[in-house]
Amino acid sequence: MTSGGRLFQDRRAAGAALARALLGYKDRHPIVLALPRGGVPVGYAVAEALEAPLDVLIVRKIGAPGYEELGVGALVEGDPPQVVLNEDVMAAVAPSGAYLETERMHQIAEMERRRALYRGDRPLPSLTGRTVILVDDGIATGGTVRAALKGLSASGAAAVVLAVPVAPADVLRSLRPLADAVVCLDTPQPFSSVGEHYVHFPQTSDEEVIALLAAARAHRAGGSAP
Repeated sequence: MTSGGRLFQDRRAAGAALARALLGYKDRHPIVLALPRGGVPVGYAVAEALEAPLDVLIVRKIGAPGYEELGVGALVEGDPPQVVLNEDVMAAVAPSGAYLETERMHQIAEMERRRALYRGDRPLPSLTGRTVILVDDGIATGGTVRAALKGLSASGAAAVVLAVPVAPADVLRSLRPLADAVVCLDTPQPFSSVGEHYVHFPQTSDEEVIALLAAARAHRAGGSAP
């Protein structure tokens, strides 16, 4: 166990533990949106326990010119996709409008590819008036989650709940104003990575994401889950 923090066996076990902390939302008939790929096994367990539909929310980072790992913003799935800019990085890097538009179109194309891969021809379900539970397998820097929460603020959702097994306390505090509620099982200090809080933390494959989304739909329709 690291730094006194909780150790999860794997993402499914973390999801089961997270689901127990979220049972109070079951009567709200929420929809669970998982951040792919690692958030999907966690979200699957949450959705199963809450008898809620499961889907993914695709977020694509917009990198800085010459420094792709440095995000000047992100594109969040929606109709239309929402561009969320990091004002601090934007001020420091000052990318041109032409660069941002080129990157936006590039990330839209990649978002559509992933949407087709994960969801086929099904659109993202309407979130209007719904309680949305946004799930990931953990938070490190919070960049992707921050963009997702800002994008969801324009979705018409009645409430947005951020739910993760583990995150740094300071990052979590910075995200709280962006959600109606935050549920996190552990905030160990010091915090170096999400994976150190799992016994088994392999990379989640596209195939696993597709299979879990299909299993969640089958479960909702009365079929069997894996």
